[in-house]
Amino acid sequence: MKRYGLIGHPLKHSQSRFYFNEKFEHEGLDCRYQHFDLKSVEEIHEVMKTYPDLCGFNVTIPYKEAIIPLLDEIDPTAKEIGAVNVVTIQNGRLKGYNTDVYGFSQLLERALKGKEVEHALVLGTGGASKAVCYVLKEKNIPFSAVSRSPEKGDFTYETLTDEILRQNHLIINTTPLGMAPKFDDFPDLHYQALSNKHILIDLIYNPKETAFMELGRTWGAKVYNGWQMFEEQAKKTWELFNSQ
Repeated sequence: MKRYGLIGHPLKHSQSRFYFNEKFEHEGLDCRYQHFDLKSVEEIHEVMKTYPDLCGFNVTIPYKEAIIPLLDEIDPTAKEIGAVNVVTIQNGRLKGYNTDVYGFSQLLERALKGKEVEHALVLGTGGASKAVCYVLKEKNIPFSAVSRSPEKGDFTYETLTDEILRQNHLIINTTPLGMAPKFDDFPDLHYQALSNKHILIDLIYNPKETAFMELGRTWGAKVYNGWQMFEEQAKKTWELFNSQ
C-alpha cells in the first residue's frame, strides 16, 4: 500500500482526506490518505519513521514556508514563490513543489471571464498569498498586499480607505479568517465601499460561502470560493505523487 497525507495545524476544515480516499476507492488503488495534525513542522520526521510507506504529503497552514528548510530539493517554481504545498518522498529524500499556483490560475480565469483588472488587493501575506501573488504577476495584474503587520504588507486593515477599496475591483482573501469552524470571522474591510464592479475570491472552501463572501455579495460583488482551486491543485498533486 502507498500512503499519502496532509500536514498542518489545525486540519478540521480540510477535505483532502475525503477527496483522495474517495478517488482511491473509485479507481481501485491500493492507497490511503490521512491527516497529520502537527504542532510543529519538525514532527514530520517522526511521522516518516512511524509510516515508512509514506510516499508524499500535502502541506497547509501554517507550514507552507516552514517546511522548506527540511527539504532535500525544491522545484524551481516553488523556490521562486517561497512556499511549498506538495512534498514527494523518494528513497527518504523530500522534494517540494507548489501546485497552488496552477489551482489559483484556473480559479482566477473562471472568476475574471476575460475581464481586465487594473489593480487587486491580496488579503494576507502567508504561504497561500505567495502563490496568488505569483499568478497575479504572471498575468500582469498590479496588486497590493494587506497585512495585520505594517512591515509585511502595503496596507494594514486600518489604513484601507473606502477610496482604496473602490479602486481595487479584485480582492482575494488568502487568510484563514472565516474557515470552519470559525464561520463568523471575516477580514475587517469597509464592505459598504464595494459594488457590482467588484470580484471577491476567497481561497477558503469550507464553508462554501464565507462571511467575507456573504458580505461582498450583499453589496453587489461577484464572489467565488476556493473549491475549484482545491480540486485543480489536487489533480496536479496526484500527478506528482503518481509520477514517482
